[in-house]
Amino acid sequence: MTTTSAPRTGAVLPPLRIGPLVATAPVVLAPMAGVTNAAFRRLCREQGAGLYVAEMVTSRALVERNVEALRIITFTPDEQPRSVQVYGVDPATVGAAVRMIVEQGLADHVDLNFGCPVPKVTRKGGGAVLPWKRELFAAIVQAAVAAAAPVGVPVTVKMRKGVDDDHLTYLEAGLRAQDAGVAAVALHARTAADYYSGTADWESIARLKETVTDIPVLGNGDIWSAEDALAMVAQTGCDGVVVGRGCQGRPWLFADLAAAFAGSTERVRPGLREVAATIRRHAELMVEVFPSPDKALREMRKHMAWYLKGYVVGSTLRARLAMVSTLAELDDLLGELDLDQPYPGEAAEGPRGRAGSPKRPAVPDGWLDSRELSAQFRAELAEAELSVSGG
Repeated sequence: MTTTSAPRTGAVLPPLRIGPLVATAPVVLAPMAGVTNAAFRRLCREQGAGLYVAEMVTSRALVERNVEALRIITFTPDEQPRSVQVYGVDPATVGAAVRMIVEQGLADHVDLNFGCPVPKVTRKGGGAVLPWKRELFAAIVQAAVAAAAPVGVPVTVKMRKGVDDDHLTYLEAGLRAQDAGVAAVALHARTAADYYSGTADWESIARLKETVTDIPVLGNGDIWSAEDALAMVAQTGCDGVVVGRGCQGRPWLFADLAAAFAGSTERVRPGLREVAATIRRHAELMVEVFPSPDKALREMRKHMAWYLKGYVVGSTLRARLAMVSTLAELDDLLGELDLDQPYPGEAAEGPRGRAGSPKRPAVPDGWLDSRELSAQFRAELAEAELSVSGG
């Protein structure tokens, strides 16, 4: 792919260390439901991501040995380290799931998700609103760390700032996670109420870094370019960055990030011909991962708009690509593109997907009245853990 030189910023970070693990760069690919499957992880790995976390899976599904849950945490032989993200609301179940993972050698790193803002999770008290119940949060983290410790598998925590601006939890949660023995904490600098809207509050990452001093603190939110990552580190002092939506349709973003953190000014700027080749490669990998080509191409459809953002592609052709059903059909449609188009600059960059708008987070009635967990809420929380993924 075409590379260009970007202004040198002088920011150079060493490889990311998470407990005994050393990633190749201080960059983590965040788990995204329906996106960070083995095919997409392989693309990102080829481009320089330091750590690649699989799609989120619920602890209950793992304990019940759900077939889809086990598929989600299945890695290719060359994926090292193998990283899984577990979501759960019950300390015993989370502990059992992590114990199963580490005893069976299924992963080298476990990340606990306390960042999901999806209403179907938060309205039951799970996800990004769970740390409000501080003792429950601490118990879940402690159970996971205790289960992983005998075999030396590091556990990390991903979280948001809190429920909303009036109910922030991240500083206390960060300290409790540190005290429980986690290897690192990552903060998506938005609240559950923010969803993905507006601008991430990088100042909160700086506050967390000042507060949590014994383990690495990673920043997440609005990393759309290598320059964004360098700016986040410079402004907050964080030890690395977590990239989610910014790499959708742009797996080469990790090459830029790896170069930037190594002090290089080189950046990848693909023309449409190179983008089309990446789309084809992605589709091939999807066919390898999913049980049928039909399922693989259905999953591939969502990526088309992300890949083609900023390039001149007619609406009819875009619509046909969004309905592609076979590799042969994909080849024909890619052949209709004006492949000589150069990189379109800023038009291809920036936010990906739907950001939504700020909204009052869905929480159980009375959830915010107390930081303690009542017997009633303890019973209701069992419904917050969905069968496979929290969304």
